[in-house]
Amino acid sequence: MKLNRRHFIGTTAAATASLSAPMVLADGHAKPRVVVVGGGAGGATAARYIAKDSKGAIDVTLIEPTRMYYTCFFSNLYLGGFKDIEDIGHSYGSLAAGGVNVVHDWAVGVDRDAKTVSLAGGGSVPYDKLILSPGIDFVDGAVEGWDLSAQNAMPHAYKAGSQSELLKAQLMAMPEGGIFAMVAPPNPYRCPPGPYERVSMVAHFLKNNNPTAKIIVADPKPKFSKMALFQEGWANHYEGMIDWIGEDFGGGNVSVDPNAMTVTIDGEETKVDVCNVIPAMKAGRIAEIAGVTDGNWAPVNAVDMSTKADADIYVLGDASQQGDMPKSGFSANSQAKVCANAVRGALTGSKVFPARFSNTCWSLIDTNDGVKVGASYEATDEKIAKVDGFISQTGESADLRKATYEESEGWYAGITADMFG
Repeated sequence: MKLNRRHFIGTTAAATASLSAPMVLADGHAKPRVVVVGGGAGGATAARYIAKDSKGAIDVTLIEPTRMYYTCFFSNLYLGGFKDIEDIGHSYGSLAAGGVNVVHDWAVGVDRDAKTVSLAGGGSVPYDKLILSPGIDFVDGAVEGWDLSAQNAMPHAYKAGSQSELLKAQLMAMPEGGIFAMVAPPNPYRCPPGPYERVSMVAHFLKNNNPTAKIIVADPKPKFSKMALFQEGWANHYEGMIDWIGEDFGGGNVSVDPNAMTVTIDGEETKVDVCNVIPAMKAGRIAEIAGVTDGNWAPVNAVDMSTKADADIYVLGDASQQGDMPKSGFSANSQAKVCANAVRGALTGSKVFPARFSNTCWSLIDTNDGVKVGASYEATDEKIAKVDGFISQTGESADLRKATYEESEGWYAGITADMFG
C-alpha cells in the first residue's frame, strides 16, 4: 500500500476518534490538567491530540526548551544534500493556536506527591497526568575519550539541528582524499537504520564532491538493521569507499582523541579528518529525575504507555522500554495516539479504544534508491508485541526503489503535519 500525507493522517486520526462526549473528572479544580514534557514526535503528537479531541475539556501544557524542532528523521538527507536544514525544522505556533499552552523552558524536576513539574526558569506546573517524551541522552563514558565537551570536535549529530549543521560543515571542509570515521552505537538506540543511512548519505556527498575520500565505520554490533540492503547499496553505488568494521574485527574496541583527531580501533590508530561519534544511549534525563527509569530506560505498560513506577506518568518514544517496537519517530507518534486516547478517557470518561501500534522506517541509500522495514504491533500484558512485518528485498527494481523513496516523502509530510498541526 502506497502511503501519502492524506492517507497517513486519515488512518491514524481514525484510530483515536472519540465516540462519546467528554465528562470532566477534575480533581478539585475546574479542568483536568495534562503536562507534556518534550515536543518531538511523541510529545507534540500527544499534546495536539489531547487538546484537539477534548475540545477544551482538558488543559494541556507542553514544555519544550527549543522554539524550533528539527526532526532527527530525514536529517541524514540534509547531510546528503537532498534536503535543506529549513526543510526539517518545525515551529510550535500551530500547536499553540490549537489550544496547547506551549512553554519554552527546561523541565528540571518532578514532584510526584505534589504532582508538579518544576522549570529551570522558576515556578512549577501542576498536572493530573504527566506525559514524558524527552527522547535520548548519552551514556557517560560509552566511548573512551569522548564526552559532551568534545561534541564540537567530534559531533554526534543524533539530536538534529546545530549538530547536524556542524557535521555537514565538517563534511564539506574535508580535504581531498580525506577520511570520515563513524563510531556506531550499541543496541538499543534511536532509529536502528539511522547510522547506516547516514553512511550512505555521507558517501553520496563524497562521491559527488570528494570521490577519493574514504569512510570507516567502527561498529560494536555483529549485524545491523537492513544490513543486506545497505551492503548491496554500498557495493552498487559506492564501491571501495566504505570500510565497515563489525564486532568480529574489533569494531567495539574503540577509543578516540578529539584533540589529535584520531580513532583507535582494536589497537590500530588512524588519523581522521571528520569523526562522527554516536555513543550508547539512555532515556532523556527528566525520566530519571522523575524516578520512572529502571537502568537506562523507563518500563511502561503496553496498553496505555503508563509507567510501571507511577500510573499517572506516561513515557513515550525513545525513552520508553516498551517491547518490540524500534525507537523511531513513527513509533513515538503511534504510541502518542494510544497514550492520548487513554489519558483523555481517564480524565473525561471518553471511550478508550484497544491499543494498536505500527511503525515503518525508510532509508535512502542513493538518489531514488529507498528501502524500508516495518511492522504492526499489539499490547500484551508483558510488552508491545510484534504481530507481523515486512522489509524491502535485495535486487528490487529501480522503479520500486524510487517509489519507496517517494513514499517516504509523503510520510514525512504526513507525520510532521500530524505532530505540529
